[in-house]
Amino acid sequence: MTAAETTTAGTDAAGTGATGTGSGAGTRPPAAGAAVPPDLRAVLATGARPARPTPLAASLTFGWRALLKIRHVPEQLFDVTVFPIMLTLMFTYLFGGALAGSTQEYVQFLLPGILVQAIVMITVYTGVTVNTDITKGVFDRLRSLPIWQPSAFVGALLGDVFRYSIAAVLILALGLAIGFRPEGGALGVLAAVAVVIAFSFSLTWVWTVLAMVLRTPNSVMGVSMMILFPLTFVSNIFVRQETLPGWLQAFVDVNPITHTTNASRGLMHGVATAEQLGWVALSCALLLIVFGPLTMRMYRGRS
Repeated sequence: MTAAETTTAGTDAAGTGATGTGSGAGTRPPAAGAAVPPDLRAVLATGARPARPTPLAASLTFGWRALLKIRHVPEQLFDVTVFPIMLTLMFTYLFGGALAGSTQEYVQFLLPGILVQAIVMITVYTGVTVNTDITKGVFDRLRSLPIWQPSAFVGALLGDVFRYSIAAVLILALGLAIGFRPEGGALGVLAAVAVVIAFSFSLTWVWTVLAMVLRTPNSVMGVSMMILFPLTFVSNIFVRQETLPGWLQAFVDVNPITHTTNASRGLMHGVATAEQLGWVALSCALLLIVFGPLTMRMYRGRS
């Protein structure tokens, strides 16, 4: 091989490595400023970047996501349909004659409280849903999105307001059918439902904290029910607190479920006081102030 041929061969080998026609360490990416290949240009967005969603828009989107889950898995409505009906009928006809002399009289006292108990029990589902999303890795994806971070939780809670409303309508319709007559009229009933839903919305933030701490949806359900059963049964939902022993009355008097039941009962029968409504407002504020920021701090701190 002559000197010229040797030089030419070396040049060709260097050129092959530089252009990256082969595979291996000699391959180099396109130089900066090089033209974008047509196939890559076809999948790139050419319009203006979409505006960042507002907190309200993001929350409503997640609320719609919660409703879509119900559409695809309608069995989720079991606890807002069968459960409230079962509670209303069972306690009315089981305890009515013994506690009030007749079911007609007892249902006037019981139904506002059963409304509180049924909806409060349903709030547990939100914590279970959040924990399910965490265990499946959905929240890891949500944290990477350019959205208002609390919207994932607020949207889930807004979606559950729909479920609370279904339970309230069923309980009231059944109550009217078996003899419940609210003296406060339609406005009083609507106000009572609004108060109960507002309290339930605030209470749900407790379960979102549990969803961050506990490992499985079943554990969230179990711990939540362990908290709710004493709160709902050791209250004035089923009996008047004056009939309880003094040491038990002390707990019932500070129980937020008792305050919510008093407000619901007072609004439905047209005798609600500012003190009753004030206690519910204070309970809602404390729950939101304590457990709302705690949820978000734990959410951002997850690794």
